[in-house]
Amino acid sequence: MAGNRYGMTTGAVARHLGVSPTTVRSWEQRYGLRPAAREEGRHRRWTAEDVSMLEELCRLTASGVSPAEAARTVLANRDTATGGASGPARPSDPSAGGGRTAVPAGTRRPGSRHDPPLGPVRAECRGLGRAAVRLDGPAMDDLLERVFQEYGLVVAWEEVIAPALHAVGKKWESTQERYVEVEHLLSWHVSTALRRMIVAGSAARSTAPPVLLACTPTEIHTLPLEALAAGLAERALPVIVLGGAIPAEALDAAVRRCGPAVVALWSQARATADRPLAAHVAGIAFGPRGARTSPMVLLAGAGWAGEPQEAGILRPGGLGEALGAVSGRYERLRPTRSDRAQTPGGPGFTPLR
Repeated sequence: MAGNRYGMTTGAVARHLGVSPTTVRSWEQRYGLRPAAREEGRHRRWTAEDVSMLEELCRLTASGVSPAEAARTVLANRDTATGGASGPARPSDPSAGGGRTAVPAGTRRPGSRHDPPLGPVRAECRGLGRAAVRLDGPAMDDLLERVFQEYGLVVAWEEVIAPALHAVGKKWESTQERYVEVEHLLSWHVSTALRRMIVAGSAARSTAPPVLLACTPTEIHTLPLEALAAGLAERALPVIVLGGAIPAEALDAAVRRCGPAVVALWSQARATADRPLAAHVAGIAFGPRGARTSPMVLLAGAGWAGEPQEAGILRPGGLGEALGAVSGRYERLRPTRSDRAQTPGGPGFTPLR
C-alpha cells in the first residue's frame, strides 16, 4: 500500500478503495469512520489499520449490508482490537438501532442516497450496485459467484442482477451521461459470469435441433440472451447465440440453415420490437418433404406488448418461464424407441408439424 511514515492522505485512500474523496469524508461525518489517531495541526492521515477498516466496510457493503450497519460492525471490531480506545466520539446515526451489527443475506432494506435507485430488493442486489458504483470488479465477481451458487440462475438473474442493471441504467439516465462507466463495467462482469456458466454447461454434440437466440434488428442489449443461454446450457440443451442487432435477412438465413426447435427474439423496448419479423420466423418451414417443421418463437423482453395471436409464438413472463417453455418443447420432441426407427433422418427428434 502506497504511503509514507505519516500514513495515507484521504485522496490516496479514496484512490486505493476506488471511491471519491467525498465518499470517504461522508463516512467520517455520518458514521464516525475516521483515523484512530490524529496529530494536532496535521491533515488526516490513514494508517494501514485504518485503511483495513475501510476495506472491510467496502467488503460488507458489497455483500449487501447497509453502510450504517457495516460501519457499526467495523467500528465495533476496532474497539475490540484497541480495548475501546478508538479516537474521537462518533456522531450518532439516525438509521442505527438496537445495536445490531449484521444483516441476514436475504434481508430487504432501503439504501443510502448515494446508492443506485433500487428500492426494496435483496441485500445482494444492493451490494452489487454499490460494488459497481465503486468500480470494484473483484467484489462483483465474488458476489455474482455466490448468488449463482446460493440461489441458482433464475433467482439470481430476476432478483439480483436484472434489478441492479436496471437501477444503474436509471442512475445513468438521470445524471446526464454520468455513471456510463459503471453500467458498462457491471454489464461486462455479469456477461463474464454468464459465459463461464455457458462454457461449463455446454452440451456435447447432439442430433437435437438447437435453440437460436437473437436480438431484433434494432436491439443491441444482449445480456438477457446470455442469461437464457446459461440456463439452457445448465439443461444440456444445444444453443446458438447470434447476439445483438441481427438483420432480418441474416436471421432468416440462420433459421433455414440450422433448423432450430426454438427461436427466442429479444426486444427491450417497444421501439425495437418487430412483430412481422416474429411472424415470419414462426412460418419458416424446414426439414425433409413430408416431415417439415417450423420453430416455436419466444417473444422475450418488455418490448413485446400484448399477448401474441399467431400460432407457434409465445411470450414468456421472465427467464424462468422462458426456460420452462423451451424445456417443454424438447420434452415433446423427445423420440420414443419406435420413433428412432421410423424417423426419416435416422436417430433424432420427431417433428411437431
